[in-house]
Amino acid sequence: MTAAITRRSFAPALPGTAEYAEAAAVFNEASPARPAAAVTARGVDDVRAAVVHAARAGLPVRVHSTGHSAGAAGAMEGSLLVRTRLGGEVRVDAERRVAHVPAGRTWSEVLAAATPHGLTAPHGTSGTVGVVGYLLRGGVSFYSRRVGLAANSVLAIELVTADGEVRRVDAAHDPELFWALRGGGGGFGVVTAVEVALFPAARVVTGAALWSGRDAERLLDRWRTWAVTAPREAATSFRVMNLPRIPEIPAELSAGPVVVVAGAVLAPEASDLPLAERAADDLLGPLRDVARPLEDTWHVGGPADVPHAHMDPPGPVNVLGDHLLLRELGADGAAAFLAAADPGSASPLVAAELRQLGGAAAEPAAAGGALDHLDAAYAYMGAGLPDLFPAERIRERLTAMRSALGPWDTGRTAPTFVESTDGPQGHLDADALARVARIRERVDPGGLFREDVMAHTVAGRTR
Repeated sequence: MTAAITRRSFAPALPGTAEYAEAAAVFNEASPARPAAAVTARGVDDVRAAVVHAARAGLPVRVHSTGHSAGAAGAMEGSLLVRTRLGGEVRVDAERRVAHVPAGRTWSEVLAAATPHGLTAPHGTSGTVGVVGYLLRGGVSFYSRRVGLAANSVLAIELVTADGEVRRVDAAHDPELFWALRGGGGGFGVVTAVEVALFPAARVVTGAALWSGRDAERLLDRWRTWAVTAPREAATSFRVMNLPRIPEIPAELSAGPVVVVAGAVLAPEASDLPLAERAADDLLGPLRDVARPLEDTWHVGGPADVPHAHMDPPGPVNVLGDHLLLRELGADGAAAFLAAADPGSASPLVAAELRQLGGAAAEPAAAGGALDHLDAAYAYMGAGLPDLFPAERIRERLTAMRSALGPWDTGRTAPTFVESTDGPQGHLDADALARVARIRERVDPGGLFREDVMAHTVAGRTR
C-alpha cells in the first residue's frame, strides 16, 4: 500500500451519529445493520483507508451499497461496515456495448445512460437496486431467459483487497479471482467498480395485469401452459398478492387477494417488435379471456419502463421473506402452491410469487463465474409485512408454503432472492465451495472479510 494511504487519518462513524445512520441504512428494515462502526466511501482512497483501519483495529469488514441484501447479510456486530457510494458517472461505450459502473450506482442510473444508445442491461425488477451487489450475487432479470444470469455479463471488476491494494481482474488478469467474484459468495474485498456487457433493446412489451384472487386457479393453469413454450425473449412472474389498504392503492385492488402477472418481452431490434407483441398476446389473451383485469398496464414501451412493471416498492420496507428454486410444477405443484397461498382469503403474506426461469438462465456459461446458471423452472418467493400482521403469523405461513412446495424444491437458492439467514440456502456445490475457499484464502489470508461471506448449506452443513 502507498505511504499516503498508510499515513492517512481515518475515523469511521460511530453509533448515534448521522454519518453512522447514513452508512448503515438498509432497504429491508426487518434486518437492520448494527456494526461497531461504519463509513460511507465516496472514492477508492476512502475504501483503502477503511480497509487499512479495519486491519489495524482487528475489525472484520462488511460491505453494502443500497442495502437491498440486508436480509441475507447476517449480524454485523463487531465489524466495520463500508457503504460504497463512489463518485463518477456511469460511462457507456456504445460501440463496445459496455458500461463502466462505480460501486453504489443503481440500475436506474445505468438505464439512463444506456437507453439513449438503444441498449439495456440485465437488471432486476427494481431500478433502485445497487448494480454491484446484484451482479456479484448472480442477478436474475426479466432478460435472463435470453442472456443468462446477470453475473455472466460482467466483463471486469475493480476492487480493494485486504492488503489495501487496488486490483482490476478479468478473464485475462487473475481469472481465478474473477471467477470467484461472480457468484462465489463474497469475502474477497471491496468492489469499487464493474464493467458489464449491454445488449440491444429497441422496444419492450412490458407491464402488469391484476385480477381478483377468485380466478387464481384458471389463471395459473393458463400461465403455466404458456410458460412451458414461451420464447426466451419473454419472462414473467405470477403472484398472489394481498395489497395493503393505503391511499396509494385503489380500493378494488386492496379489497381482497389479487393475482398479478407482470413481466417483459424483449424486441432487440425494431423489426422484432411484431414477434414480441405476438408472444405477449399469446400469454395475455387467454388470461384476459378468464376475466377482465382489474388493472392492466401491459404496453409497448422502452427498456426504461421494465423496472416499473413489477411494482416493487421504491423505498425501505419492513419485510420477512423466504425463497426456493423449484422444478417444473405440473398440475399437482400448481395446486399445492395455490392451496398454501390461499387466494380465497386474507393471507398474512403480501405476496407469494412464482418467477419464470429456464432458457439461458438454466444453461452453464462457458466463460461464467462460480454461479453461472440456475437449474430450475421457477423461483418461489414469499413475503409478509410485520407492520400489517404479527411476525409469527407470517413465519407460520412461510413455513407452510415451504412445506407445500417441498416435493418440487431443488435444494438450491438464488442469492438475490434470499431474505433471511434462518432457512436453508445454497447456490454452489461442494466442489465449487472448496475452490472458492482456496481463492479466498489466497487473497485474504488474514480473514479480514471473513464475516462478509454468504451462508451456504451443503449436505446439511452450513458453511
